[in-house]
Amino acid sequence: MYFSTQIYFMKHIYLLFFLLIALVITSCNSKDNADVAVPEKVFDWSSAHVYFLLTDRFKNGDTTNDTIIKRDLETGKLRDFRGGDFAGIIQKLDEGYFSDLGVNAIWLTPIWEQIHGSVDEGTGNTYAFHGYWAKDWTAIEPSYGTYEEFKTIVQKAHNQDIRVLLDVVINHTGPVTELDLVWPSDWVRTTPTCTYQDQATAVDCTLTNNLPDILTNSSKEVELPEILIQKWKKEGRYDQEIQEIDAFFEETGLPRTPSNYLIKWVTDYARETGVDGFRVDTVKHVEEDVWQTFIEQSKKAFEKWKSNHPELMIHGDEFFVLGELYGWEVAGGRPFPFSDENQVDYFDYGYDGMINFGFKRHAQASYEELFSKYDSFRESLLNEDPNDKAYFMNYISSHDDGQPFDPRREKRYEAATKLLLAPGMAQTYYGDETARQLIVDGALGDANLRSMMNWNAIDNNLLSHYQKLGTFRSNHPAVGAGKHFKLQHDGQGVVFARFYNKNGVVDDVLIGTGLTNGPTTIEVKKVFPNATEIRDAYSDKILSVEDGMVSIQVVNNTILLESF
Repeated sequence: MYFSTQIYFMKHIYLLFFLLIALVITSCNSKDNADVAVPEKVFDWSSAHVYFLLTDRFKNGDTTNDTIIKRDLETGKLRDFRGGDFAGIIQKLDEGYFSDLGVNAIWLTPIWEQIHGSVDEGTGNTYAFHGYWAKDWTAIEPSYGTYEEFKTIVQKAHNQDIRVLLDVVINHTGPVTELDLVWPSDWVRTTPTCTYQDQATAVDCTLTNNLPDILTNSSKEVELPEILIQKWKKEGRYDQEIQEIDAFFEETGLPRTPSNYLIKWVTDYARETGVDGFRVDTVKHVEEDVWQTFIEQSKKAFEKWKSNHPELMIHGDEFFVLGELYGWEVAGGRPFPFSDENQVDYFDYGYDGMINFGFKRHAQASYEELFSKYDSFRESLLNEDPNDKAYFMNYISSHDDGQPFDPRREKRYEAATKLLLAPGMAQTYYGDETARQLIVDGALGDANLRSMMNWNAIDNNLLSHYQKLGTFRSNHPAVGAGKHFKLQHDGQGVVFARFYNKNGVVDDVLIGTGLTNGPTTIEVKKVFPNATEIRDAYSDKILSVEDGMVSIQVVNNTILLESF
């Protein structure tokens, strides 16, 4: 019996061996001896493609929640709730909209309950459709949907290898209205207004009139605001909230200061939903030590979620924290200059990345000037402290930048190409890919930037351009995180390579932008020295390599070459 069993297993071992050899040979033949294999969805935050959307403006998937809270005063144009919700985001996830764009992270504006009233700041009544005027950090905004629906968004995104960043605010409440009372004086300040002369006049102040500022600098322990207590009791969840608060402070040993209550409430979203990171609002308006505690607790909360839900994990990475440090530019290096005498490096306090406010201006340069400059910025930022991650995210338009790169969408293809092929993280703002209007008749100020997604008037050719570039970026970490080398340069057009070698992953690509449409010949042997065939991901054509050259038909001024 022993010998027959041994022979049985030996036969199967040999069979498995020959099958493996056959698979290797087949694999090699399918790649035509290409020099480097395309990595399968390798994720690197330094090359991420982030899709940023305002929940209320993206897609109305459930009309039953549109008026669940009475907000019916006449408003200024585009300053009311328009019905976008979690159900709409879920619909687009189910349709594969984000995957088709090559998106590997989605950033949503804050999802907690907003003030019920409106304010008039000279632009007509405005409601808190945007999510930045918190009423209760522990509840979901009913107009967006339910907590379970948000968890569904996270899981459906994860099922498509898409991470989720949740926008968070801890430095101010929503404005005071007849329906939304001011919090106690040991919780908030209501004066003075920030003047930005130095760090103190950016921190110990309110952003604007009637935007109560949380006393994040206070070391005094405080009781809960009575308005929250009464709200929770009315909703039947007071005891549960108190139990959770007590457990948090007992576990962490933190004092019950205003900032630490906020830290508890916000990190609950990492602890309970599995979001992969936070995009943090108004970084410069909070003290560095508070951010350090906030980020430490955020990372611990995420680790707790992972330990409680191992079957739902899609990666083993740390929680990612991206900051909105208004005015920070990658060109200036890591520190933010409040003044010549006072510069603060928020990366030292736990931030992984910062939004780059300079890209929209730098993008006026030619392709090669922009790309080579940003390659040097990326290298410089990482080399300032090789032991500390420091990423940056570029954008061409956003929800509160009144000077986008292409406000009239007259350079929409150029904008897409420069954004998605530049070194660094890339943020597509909802509607960039569909030419949604950024200038709306009758709208004032930032309302122009926040119109409804133009599902019924999509520029499909532009959408296809974004899909091709975005998918290529998503497939190749070299695009955003690889070393840039110029190969050919002719006027506005440039052919360049990006080489990536990190954590055992090697990825090389060859890209052409601004090229003349039509037939041309490109040298590829410096990037793919052993390839007999390569693929142009833009035209989806397989190209034969002869003497290190390929003949190619340039479409939309772009080539995206990869091994396969």
